[in-house]
Amino acid sequence: MSAHAIERAALSAAYDTPLDRIDVSRPELFRTNSFWPYFARLRREDPVHYCSESAYGPYWSVTKYNDILHVDTNHQTYSSESHLGGIAIRDQQQDFLLPMFIAMDPPKHDRQRKVVSPIVAPENLARLEGTIRSRAAAILDELPVGETFDWVDRVSIELTTQMLATLFDFPFAERRKLTRWSDVATAIPGNGIVESEEQRRTELRACGEYFTRLWNERVNSEPGGDLISMMAHSEATRNMAPMEYLGNIILLIVGGNDTTRNSITGGVVALNENPDQYAKLRDDPGLIPGMVPEIIRWQTPLAHMRRTALADAELGGKTIRKGDKVVMWYVSGNRDEEVIENPNALIIDRARPRQHLSFGFGIHRCVGNRLAEMQLRIVWEEILKRFRNIEVVGEPERIYSNFVKGYATLPVRIAA
Repeated sequence: MSAHAIERAALSAAYDTPLDRIDVSRPELFRTNSFWPYFARLRREDPVHYCSESAYGPYWSVTKYNDILHVDTNHQTYSSESHLGGIAIRDQQQDFLLPMFIAMDPPKHDRQRKVVSPIVAPENLARLEGTIRSRAAAILDELPVGETFDWVDRVSIELTTQMLATLFDFPFAERRKLTRWSDVATAIPGNGIVESEEQRRTELRACGEYFTRLWNERVNSEPGGDLISMMAHSEATRNMAPMEYLGNIILLIVGGNDTTRNSITGGVVALNENPDQYAKLRDDPGLIPGMVPEIIRWQTPLAHMRRTALADAELGGKTIRKGDKVVMWYVSGNRDEEVIENPNALIIDRARPRQHLSFGFGIHRCVGNRLAEMQLRIVWEEILKRFRNIEVVGEPERIYSNFVKGYATLPVRIAA
């Protein structure tokens, strides 16, 4: 089925479905990129929407920008705690609980986040810039010209995985293990990445064993500037239980991998879908710094974040009950017509390009957002030095997930 046919079918299905039967959590909607009309309808007709039956149990969908902002910045009412279910619509499994600072409330959240934040301090980003640029240049210089290849594998994964290996001081030759563990951590079993929950747990335990060896090396050495050494030598994190250490490692891997990697691919998709903007960019590469946050908005690499209500609360005229699951659909808020002008369009010279929800707000705002922006800026600067056009030559294969909004493959060709 063509993209236009999928679009028409999705539009029809979204408006033929009774409002109270709409379930935007179905991963298939994201794999087929057919979720847009469902969110457009919810924003218009029922911005705080209750779904009574889904694969993840009952949940509230928060779909408008300002309502999402309210939930995201109100951690006293809406909790991220892993023992309440965590930060995704799919509950954390209580018999394989992976506490991590994004799935904690203050004060413990604040103490643990503070440990790793120096890695993305301005002076450290300045030190990393040259490394990122030389690696981006090397990756781009090795790309085949005049033949089709997979942009996700050759560029997006390779660049982000090299960066992660640097931040962890991880054995560079084994860096693709990081990509695998990131994919496994967020995968829905039975859809190509892992076949079962047991396989997922086995691979994550192997990840924990690998990082425990690195921890033991670092804890017995002088404090270093990598993430493992920072955690091993900090009062707030050096006595973490093994599953809490693994949880934080998974958080840092996924946070440092999925968001940037899918925005690098999303940028190529976006510019191909908007050739006028691609031409504007070629004419003026000085637009790159503003284009980067616009791509991150347009892509929205994490479709949602979830909270659990700690008390009864009112939102958008609805009563949220204590214990209810509340899902903030960033992917919908980033297309809210009442807040963002012409939100479905990619406009690389928007007046306020950072007006988006992709990094979250409040205490859980993405700790690595400036690093992500820097990687994207550098990769586009290096692309424009080399290639006039990166042409998408087939439909992207999207990930089967309602959480990570990304790409498994993207066939492209660089003209000779």
